[in-house]
Amino acid sequence: MERLRQRADFLAAAASSRVNAPAFVLQRRNRDDTGPVRVGFTVTKKNGTAPERNRIKRRLRELVKRVDPLSMRAHSDYVLVGRRTALTRDFATMLDDLRSALHRLERQPSKQIASKTT
Repeated sequence: MERLRQRADFLAAAASSRVNAPAFVLQRRNRDDTGPVRVGFTVTKKNGTAPERNRIKRRLRELVKRVDPLSMRAHSDYVLVGRRTALTRDFATMLDDLRSALHRLERQPSKQIASKTT
């Protein structure tokens, strides 16, 4: 599993399918290439100070490490957008939330973005 680092990848995932959970929002974009699953993490400034945002991201990274990699669709990008409740929510509950969110994303039809033609 690789990390997302480019802003364009985060924006593309934001325009695709998403599932809300109490501690995070999970976004998924299907890619056309044959690369591995990639995961990105982000937390906005409205969620607290820098140490709090870093703690949220650390908890989200640990969640992804502990979830079964086979539950993630191959050739996809996932972005977890952290929420402030990730600081206080029980870790086992957050892990269940992530598994549930991945399952709900699988049941959602893929959102295709129409390209603009002028």
